[in-house]
Amino acid sequence: MLELSTPVQYVKGVGPRIGEVLAGKGIHTVGDLLHYLPFRYEDRLNPRGISELRPGEMATVVGEIRNSGLFRTRSIPIFQLTVGQGRARLRCLWFNATYLRDKFIPGQMIALYGKVEEDQRSRELQIVQPQFEILGDSGGSGESGAEKKAAESLEIGRIVPIYEAIGKLTPRWFRRAIRTALDNLTPELADPIPAAVRAHLGLISPRAALWNAHWPEPGESFEDLQSSRTPAHIRMIFDELFFVELGLELKRRQQKAQTGIAFRLDDRARAAIKKILPFHPTPAQKRVLKEIAADMEKPYPMRRLLQGDVGSGKTIVAFEAAIIAIENGCQVALMAPTEILAQQHYFSARRLLENAGYRIVLLTGSLESDRKREVRRHISQGNAQLVIGTHALLEEKVEFDKLGLVIVDEQHRFGVLQRLKLMRKSGDGEDSRRASLGRTGEGARPDTNLHPQTDSEPAEPDVLVMTATPIPRTLALTLYGDLDLSVLDELPPGRTPIATHCVADDQSPRVWEFVRKQVAAGHQAYVVYPVIAESEESELKAAIKMYRELSGKIFADLKVGLLHGRLDPKLKEQVMRMFQRGELQILVATTVIEVGVDVPNATVMVIEHAERFGLAQLHQLRGRIGRGGAKSYCILMTGGKVGEEGQRRLDAMVKTNDGFKIAELDLELRGPGEFFGTRQAGLPSFRVANLIRDAKLLEAAKREAAAVIAGPNAEISAEEISRALVHMRARWQHTYGLVEVG
Repeated sequence: MLELSTPVQYVKGVGPRIGEVLAGKGIHTVGDLLHYLPFRYEDRLNPRGISELRPGEMATVVGEIRNSGLFRTRSIPIFQLTVGQGRARLRCLWFNATYLRDKFIPGQMIALYGKVEEDQRSRELQIVQPQFEILGDSGGSGESGAEKKAAESLEIGRIVPIYEAIGKLTPRWFRRAIRTALDNLTPELADPIPAAVRAHLGLISPRAALWNAHWPEPGESFEDLQSSRTPAHIRMIFDELFFVELGLELKRRQQKAQTGIAFRLDDRARAAIKKILPFHPTPAQKRVLKEIAADMEKPYPMRRLLQGDVGSGKTIVAFEAAIIAIENGCQVALMAPTEILAQQHYFSARRLLENAGYRIVLLTGSLESDRKREVRRHISQGNAQLVIGTHALLEEKVEFDKLGLVIVDEQHRFGVLQRLKLMRKSGDGEDSRRASLGRTGEGARPDTNLHPQTDSEPAEPDVLVMTATPIPRTLALTLYGDLDLSVLDELPPGRTPIATHCVADDQSPRVWEFVRKQVAAGHQAYVVYPVIAESEESELKAAIKMYRELSGKIFADLKVGLLHGRLDPKLKEQVMRMFQRGELQILVATTVIEVGVDVPNATVMVIEHAERFGLAQLHQLRGRIGRGGAKSYCILMTGGKVGEEGQRRLDAMVKTNDGFKIAELDLELRGPGEFFGTRQAGLPSFRVANLIRDAKLLEAAKREAAAVIAGPNAEISAEEISRALVHMRARWQHTYGLVEVG
């Protein structure tokens, strides 16, 4: 008998060679093979008769191949196949399909699936580019008559699963291999989900789910099958989501069991916060600061995600949180992904905090050795209260005296381990608990508010993660499921929405004239390209080539700069600083400016070949402008024909400035795996679940996971919890590709 953990090569008909092919697609075990679900189903239980077909409908037709041939038009070759049922005929067409020339033999039975159309000239019915499967092809040699008959029974007279082919492994091959695996699967499949959870959601058994997802019963709703809403699909989807949420809930509980610093938000801290505010905070900023402060007052470490659209005022909230920590005698570390962003935070912090007596330092990789040593000394001695930097903060030589709060900006650009490494830089030993640490100009701050701790159990710092990338709730529940979520969902007063327009490439003279008028009015502009250098294969305009054209011809009388990722870091820094100081009027750039410095005077962004950019990226780029009081404009220029999906992205940009609406559409268009770059972000690689489609099941999984982790009760036994946790750890390591928890 086969177990779910049995290597897939031991399934009859697979073997080592095919096993290697499957491994390339992440199918290593029998369990992996059985989770390779059909991407659609065909109703071959009641295939349509050709005479019953109507134009405009999707249909499955099983018929006999009559003839086929290739004919050429002026532009492209077209392959034509005629299928018959008695006297009724159906024509099928494939464009540019010379590879089909020797595929079909008259007399073979074939299953076809596609949209029925009526030929405008002949009025004959046809299907263009149908999906097909030859039913008369045995798919292997040396079979007995009984084996052939059994194989054919999987193809017609039932609802048939259609799998995505892998190389030469056809949907037909997968049907037979998966059926063989199911027939030989051990009947004793343990169910790791507690019985009470199964009862709450009416979940069927794992074995029944595997069988019915691949081989639906005749009465199963075809609509539910296609939308993955059968009991079998729901069981398999919930199974995946539940064990992800179980791991995240366990991490959350473990974090709350750690020793933290119970910061005190008293009148003195409140007065210090009010003193540094440059403007009246928005209701959203007040609400979020209240959530953060409440976390910081608790005796276990804060783990909170601060999510806000570009320009929503996240940084000022982070500085307010920093003041709470500093006023309680602790140091704060703020880590940014780039030197230019770290410097921007440093200058902002100095402008807001230095007059109030706080001591701020900057630590980046490009600092000279002597300066670095001096900064590290101030950090280790506790003289530096707010330490802002890049990855340089992670170096072993950097030691904090008493690190109380870690702020990580643009978290998805850092690995999880980097965040952990910075968190563990809290000081220990007697020096780390000196009451005199963190003085402002008003004298020492007593240490009585710290949660009791021992030398063997130093307090973990609080962590505030910030991102300007709007994350849909479903994705946040998995990507940052171990963090509590705060959302800044309104912009500060005075910020006007950016006017966004989409124009074709042939309108460029008008665009450049508009840019010139904006520059003449004293403003600055970005011009963004998707590639750095031109290639022979690509028609995309390259940043370097267009920089020469713009600076040498179109804007020869203006100051134009060039910025891209291959520039030397010092030169990159110099160009960005020149643009920030207004010494450059137009900056030609690639997406290197996606996370950059504030240039309030920049009011125009032209994005060439905008259809080639992702939605989130377009929104982040647009966020570089509109940071001052003047009206700002984003112009999306398209080159050539724009596809349907590309047009949806552009339309969304024109219609809304709401980053959360844009993020929802982006997740829908690209799927969760591409939203951030799965491995860097630490997002589990789901085999069955879809975070957009299965949002309600995700919420249910989160709720049930919390109930399980809460501990044994009348419904859930300690044995069931233990079994679920053992299974969860195996899933996190081997299936989801995440680090082990607990």
